[in-house]
Amino acid sequence: MLEQLIIPVSGYTYLSLFITSFLASTVLPLGSETLVVLLIRSDHNFYAVVLLATLGNYLGACTTYYIGLKGRSGIIERYLSISAKELEKADRWFTRYGAYILLFTWMPLVGDAITVSGGLLKLDFRIFSIYVFIGKFARYLALAYIAASI
Repeated sequence: MLEQLIIPVSGYTYLSLFITSFLASTVLPLGSETLVVLLIRSDHNFYAVVLLATLGNYLGACTTYYIGLKGRSGIIERYLSISAKELEKADRWFTRYGAYILLFTWMPLVGDAITVSGGLLKLDFRIFSIYVFIGKFARYLALAYIAASI
């Protein structure tokens, strides 16, 4: 059954995963988890799935970081649907936990606010990249591992 869902887009499967993961971490309220699970369950390359989902989601977060870095509050509120209240909460978390909070940018509802706050606070991009990539990689690795185990 799962094979039938994947075969029609087999030539674009990995590209679709990358794009979906990218968009899920930017302006669209998408989730890439279902596609990751479907691909793992239909015997696609485990490591390719994890790496492409991670890279797409990481690059999407970089885009969101850049929007925050440029301080485009209109774009943040209108297109990212992040309220001032969510940004204040993310700022408090940065104050309390430091850059380590970036490990959780994958979390629904608050992840985008954390990412934008990193940009608004002009956090060093190298630090941002390390923590965001590690967090997103760990998330997709765990998800893929669970999908492969069931």
